[in-house]
Amino acid sequence: MSGKSYLPTTPPAPVVEADPRATLTDAEREMYAAVLEHFSVPTYTLPGVENGELLEEEKFWLSCECLLRYLRAVKWKSSNAAIERLEATLKWRREYGLYDLVTASHVEPEAVTGKEILFGFDMKNRPGFYMFPSRQNTDEPTRQIQFAVWMLERCIDLMGPGVETIDLLINYGDKSKGGPAFSVARTVLSILQDHYPERLGLALIINVPFLLNAFYKLINPFIDPVSREKMRFNPQVVKDSIFTPEMVMADAWGGSSEFEYVHDKYWPALVELCESRKETWMKKWKEEGGKVGIKEWKYKCGGELTSKSTEVDEKVVVEDVVTVETSEAVTN
Repeated sequence: MSGKSYLPTTPPAPVVEADPRATLTDAEREMYAAVLEHFSVPTYTLPGVENGELLEEEKFWLSCECLLRYLRAVKWKSSNAAIERLEATLKWRREYGLYDLVTASHVEPEAVTGKEILFGFDMKNRPGFYMFPSRQNTDEPTRQIQFAVWMLERCIDLMGPGVETIDLLINYGDKSKGGPAFSVARTVLSILQDHYPERLGLALIINVPFLLNAFYKLINPFIDPVSREKMRFNPQVVKDSIFTPEMVMADAWGGSSEFEYVHDKYWPALVELCESRKETWMKKWKEEGGKVGIKEWKYKCGGELTSKSTEVDEKVVVEDVVTVETSEAVTN
């Protein structure tokens, strides 16, 4: 890229690769079919919830890939185990206000300094989620956490077909006085592990101050072992072939993109980009039937990718050729 960049990066075109997780065993197909059937029953309601009928947004969220993520998250223990976790997340999403309270206008005061930015995509098309703790501008932990969750949801909006995980790029430089409060970090970590399973690709962390070593030692026991293996300290993201130069910021990260955060330019562009993609996907999802279990690639790229289907008790587990990272995704 030449010159200054002020806008979020447009998601790249999908790269077609074979999905190593597409083929399920007979036992796994049975578990998937049981989970799909559970949420597809016309009279289904969320247990213990007033007005528990599934919202359109919730049916959209319960894609084929979502069900499979939760089955992998429980390590294919049983369909009931996955159902319990899915229902817990469905309740949390309502209670947390993801459909009404946690909006762009609500969290915008947290965004004005550019302490969290979505920019670029790695070589596996995963969106880059930058965090700059030194740019902290508020002392309201509740909204700080809501902002992080809102940004994570926007990462999902920017995922192309077959992409299910993100890269966190955390820079503790710029005279940072330390990381977030331990209670805030614990809350965010709990939300990620409980309600966003298999969403972390890599956590890339640079310029870690000496005092934060103790902090990471404190939270380390609470991090899932597989997630811990995805953490890389002081990586060279271009040299290590994680990002191409133009897809990563030059400042501190070694890329070629001279990105500068200007809130009045970046924020409306990000909101419009994500809302436009979600609106397009919802329209295509409705055209596909608007029900639980629809494959994300069908509404993300119109279903033009090559696929083969396997019937399971009149339900379909589609074994597609889609864009994915070839390494195992993070569980929990």
